[in-house]
Amino acid sequence: MAKKKLNIEKDTTTEDRIKASARAVFHRKGFAATRTRDIAEDAGINIALLNYYFRSKENLFQIIMLETMSRFLLMMSDFLNDEKSSLDKKVELVASNYIDFIMIEPDIPIFMLNEIRNNTESLLNKLPIKDIILNSAFFSQHRELVAKGKIKEPNPLHFLMNMLSLVVFPFIAQPLLKAISETDDKAFKELMQERKKLIPIWIKAMMKAG
Repeated sequence: MAKKKLNIEKDTTTEDRIKASARAVFHRKGFAATRTRDIAEDAGINIALLNYYFRSKENLFQIIMLETMSRFLLMMSDFLNDEKSSLDKKVELVASNYIDFIMIEPDIPIFMLNEIRNNTESLLNKLPIKDIILNSAFFSQHRELVAKGKIKEPNPLHFLMNMLSLVVFPFIAQPLLKAISETDDKAFKELMQERKKLIPIWIKAMMKAG
């Protein structure tokens, strides 16, 4: 019995190692540029073992893509649907937590952008994206503040797009921004830390303008 348990633990460890390598390679290179061999080499296994666990690159990619998008959406759902926090506080939480999240995994924005552009219908069918956003406490609070005249822009999508764009765009354009400003990695990270405080200020000003 003890031997059987050991084998199960070994199998789980191997599977997790393959997924970790696939996540890193897919996030960095995307689906088309990634070879099964790339993932196997990163995980320190042979291709036959990878196929034994996940059958194909396509199947493994679907798993990684859904897990990545789910992590992003889960964070968003937690922030947008917290009825106890104000709209201003939600902006602070999104800016701070997503900047930290992307700084740890800087390849995620490009990976997600490609999937959103190429597989929109599939994502909408597999993940509750529409429900999380449109039925959120965030949108409800926005409508209430518009009704009270505290926010001039009546469309909450502008609010959401502005907030996410201010967080994500610098990471997408990071190589260009660093090149034209002659900024190194350390200085760029410091710049992103500054944005945690600045983004809520900018969003508040934009939504009250007009």
